[in-house]
Amino acid sequence: QVQLVESGGGLVQPGGSLRLSCVVSGFTFSAYRMSWYRQAPGKERELVATITRTGGSTDYADSVKGRFTISRDNAKNTVYLQMNTLKPDDTAVYYCNGYNTYTNYAYWGQGTQVTVSS
Repeated sequence: QVQLVESGGGLVQPGGSLRLSCVVSGFTFSAYRMSWYRQAPGKERELVATITRTGGSTDYADSVKGRFTISRDNAKNTVYLQMNTLKPDDTAVYYCNGYNTYTNYAYWGQGTQVTVSS
């Protein structure tokens, strides 16, 4: 049974930080490119950050570059998103995604709410 379980969301003031975690089970974590997406109310889901299978390469949406950092620990089947200098525009449900570029299989977590407000 495939599971992607996100945690770490919550309410934070502008300028604050949060660290999201996504623990994976049910598939070979190290074979999957991992990403974080987010969806704000009334908006489409957007890609926030991506990390390759080995963690050797990352990519970010322009809106989060320099503030967010994606990382992974293949020994713990976990991907992280460190979010610093948070802004109200970062308010959204954040989703963990795993994608296998060879099989085109993709899996999603259930999402974790991040709210940035004073």
